[in-house]
Amino acid sequence: MPAPNPTRAEHAERQPSPGWSSRLLVLVLLGGLWGAAVVGRLGYLTIVRHHAYRQMALRQQQRVIPLNPLRGTIFDRNGHELAVSLPVESCFAVPKEIKDPALVAGLLSKILGIPEKGLQARLSTDSTFTWVERRLPPEIVARITELKLKGIYFEKEMDRFYPKRDLASQVIGFVDIDGHGEAGVEYEFNKQISGKPGDLYVLADGLNHYYQRRERPPVPGTNIELTIDQNIQYIAERQLDLAIQKTHAVAGSILVMDPSDGSLLAMANWPTFNPNLPGDSSPAARQNRAISDVYEPGSTFKTVTISAAINSGAVTANEVFNCQMGHIVLDGHVIHDWHPFGLLTVGQVLMNSSDVGAIKIALKEGDATFYRYMRAYGFGSKTGIQLPWESPGLLRPPSEWSGIAIGALAMGQAVGVTTIQLTREVSAIANGGLLYTPRIVRKIEVNGKMVRPTLPAPHRVISATTAATMRHLMEGVVLKGTGKYAQLDGYTTAGKTGTSQKINPVTHRYSHRHYMASFVGFAPVNNPAVVTLIVLDSPQAKTWYKAEGGWTAAPVFRKVMQQVLNYLGVPRDLPVQPVVEQTATLRQPHRAFPRANATFTKASLHAGEAGTEGASAKPKFVPRGMLVVPSLLGETERAAAARCLRLGLRPRLEGDGLAVSQHPAAGAVVHRGARVTLRFALRPAFVEAKAGSGDAPGN
Repeated sequence: MPAPNPTRAEHAERQPSPGWSSRLLVLVLLGGLWGAAVVGRLGYLTIVRHHAYRQMALRQQQRVIPLNPLRGTIFDRNGHELAVSLPVESCFAVPKEIKDPALVAGLLSKILGIPEKGLQARLSTDSTFTWVERRLPPEIVARITELKLKGIYFEKEMDRFYPKRDLASQVIGFVDIDGHGEAGVEYEFNKQISGKPGDLYVLADGLNHYYQRRERPPVPGTNIELTIDQNIQYIAERQLDLAIQKTHAVAGSILVMDPSDGSLLAMANWPTFNPNLPGDSSPAARQNRAISDVYEPGSTFKTVTISAAINSGAVTANEVFNCQMGHIVLDGHVIHDWHPFGLLTVGQVLMNSSDVGAIKIALKEGDATFYRYMRAYGFGSKTGIQLPWESPGLLRPPSEWSGIAIGALAMGQAVGVTTIQLTREVSAIANGGLLYTPRIVRKIEVNGKMVRPTLPAPHRVISATTAATMRHLMEGVVLKGTGKYAQLDGYTTAGKTGTSQKINPVTHRYSHRHYMASFVGFAPVNNPAVVTLIVLDSPQAKTWYKAEGGWTAAPVFRKVMQQVLNYLGVPRDLPVQPVVEQTATLRQPHRAFPRANATFTKASLHAGEAGTEGASAKPKFVPRGMLVVPSLLGETERAAAARCLRLGLRPRLEGDGLAVSQHPAAGAVVHRGARVTLRFALRPAFVEAKAGSGDAPGN
């Protein structure tokens, strides 16, 4: 039976209500919007922000450890290493991996000798890298490794090492803990020497376990070869140290320059320091006084006054000046000479270091000419040497001069110079009139080859004729004038003494107790091989004149030059006095010294191998293990010591200068290893001069 048709009411109940359809539509739309937002957000994160989140993930997973490059080696001119880099282990920590920072800090602080609290604070952070201690010795590394501490690792770094310690320390400089140059060549050429740093990338998982490491290796730095000769540098530093001990000066400098090209063979300063431990020294010890200290040169500046006057034609070398018995009036001021001189030629003015004579010469050449030559010699401006913090000195233009200024300048006052400036000026006289830019770097590595850096060409200051005249006049200073104690054996010598009063910092007037004593000179006179300048700051003496350059600096010049010329093998141009026969200590292939363990025979003694005076010495029988003491009279300290050591004798050196006595005497037969006492002193001519009238050698 067919179902009855539903009523209208029943049909209406079965139809969905309009409200339910709207809600469903809204729900569908919201779901679509939510899905679109999710898809859009995912697209934004995975596409638009992909790089940013990738970098964030890498930062969380990646540890980046900087790798210092191998710093370039610094050599002397003969290839000897002055500064090298060596690989050492440095300890670092990943604090996130350390569960008990207090325990780890306590263990490490005892081994490393560092404060425990500070180390614990660094290990307690949420960072991914911190240095514990850098550049550790192998025994410390071994002790830490034995502990097997989680989160403590090692990485190789390059440590700077100076094998010659304080030799040329102000020239070479030093580096900080990060390997950046802080002074000297290390600072000036830091960009070339340091190279390019690298990185060590280490990846860690969510548990901070390392699972991958990648390294971008550093690029090694450039090697540099200096003009410095380590042997000449040692001679200069040794003699400067002895001079400081003898004169009790507060500081000093010695420069040795090759006048043919401006190369510095030695640049010694005192006080000095050990660049391996720069923190243990004072700023004064790390200062390169040869290029930074400015001082009034005194009478060494008369070489400028007189060479300018001769070259300009204002005076001739034989022209006579009335020195007015030691006083002159300038602009109402009376200037007194150190000695009452009368009539003197220009050469005698230089030889006797007459202030009045120098003032009269400067007055004749005039302000403008004098100033032009001072500037031409480079005073008042930097020399351009390849070292940091060079001072330009002080030289005012004539428009700022007072009525007495030209007189003060003529005798080396009212002008501030550096030792490098004065050495360069005298080098121009020595080489024939050319002023070179001082050179401290001889070669720089470029593409694996050592090449010479290009420096400005020299310029002519005085003519070759004027330079020759000045060399002759400066020779007179050493032979007959204020520089007698600078005379060399076997070489003609030229130079000039200098003594200037220092300014009292309290009264701002010239001190009558503190002086800058100096001597600058060269040898041989007609073909100078080296120019040497000695400067002593405030040498002490019982009488004022014995603190002057002629007494204090000239003897130091003689000691330095005698050894340097012998070392360089410079041919002598004077006969050597018999009692002081010199030997070239390091470059005499014709001098054969026996080995310390050599067996001496009659034949070898006859041939002079045991140090006798050759075939003229009477041969004697020498038992095995014994040797004959040679004659060491006339030897320099270095030569005598080297000869004794090569023979197997123990030298004991007393005094300075040349060997004048020895014990045991020459020819004595002694056991190998016996002590030989040598006494050194000035040669007889100097001793006689000291025992004479007692007149001061002048300024």
